[in-house]
Amino acid sequence: MQHSECLRIDMQDGTAVLRLNRPAVMNAVDAGLRAALREQLYALDADPGVQAIVLTGSGERAFCGGQDLDESAAIDTGTLAGWLNRQHAMYQAVRDVSKPIVAALNGTAVGAGFQIALMCDLRVAHPTLRMGQPEVKAGLASIVGSYLMSLQIGHSLNQQLSLTGELITGERAHALGLVNDLVAPEQVLPRALERARALAALPGAALRTTKQRFRERTQAGFDEACSAGIRYQLECYSTGEPQRVMREFLAKRDAPRTSDPRKD
Repeated sequence: MQHSECLRIDMQDGTAVLRLNRPAVMNAVDAGLRAALREQLYALDADPGVQAIVLTGSGERAFCGGQDLDESAAIDTGTLAGWLNRQHAMYQAVRDVSKPIVAALNGTAVGAGFQIALMCDLRVAHPTLRMGQPEVKAGLASIVGSYLMSLQIGHSLNQQLSLTGELITGERAHALGLVNDLVAPEQVLPRALERARALAALPGAALRTTKQRFRERTQAGFDEACSAGIRYQLECYSTGEPQRVMREFLAKRDAPRTSDPRKD
């Protein structure tokens, strides 16, 4: 998929609505989307005609369903570090945006999608969407996501969500402070636009430098989590567990459906 196909950009009164555009696979992150998102975020941040960015997903099912399993199942210990470094460069692009950036969580936000959302300035969601860190269920360590959650919630709850891989609803995420605004599904994008424009209307230097200070305070921890993530994922991949879990999932997904004899 070409970069122009996996992202859609719509301008609405000075606010760029950037849509992850792989709805058939729940807007999962693959090489094309990873590179395109990084490139477009830096371009939009440098564009004087853009005052703010709203990041959302195409379709109604998902904001982002995490890593594309067809891609991640093909990773091995020889290619893992480069793959994760490219992933971390995409995350850094979200962190580096100096303009307001608001996540409009239109649906499921898990794994990489959850982490992208956590790096935005604010998050708008609806009550029934699902979000969280299910990496352990795929045989992967929860490292970068756990670090990002540590900036939002306490240690005990972080440990529970990271170790169990359980997903929580938008309603619970709002109660925990992981989501800033909880609205009806059809109001997620309008509310995110409202939030982004309100931030953009504030004195620009004050907003930019406040964001810069938050980034400075957390950059060392983020960098350390990314480095640790490579070490621990190498250990996980060396066991073969992630590859096995993902192969089994893909085999079930791609298995032909058998006909129901009651309908023949």
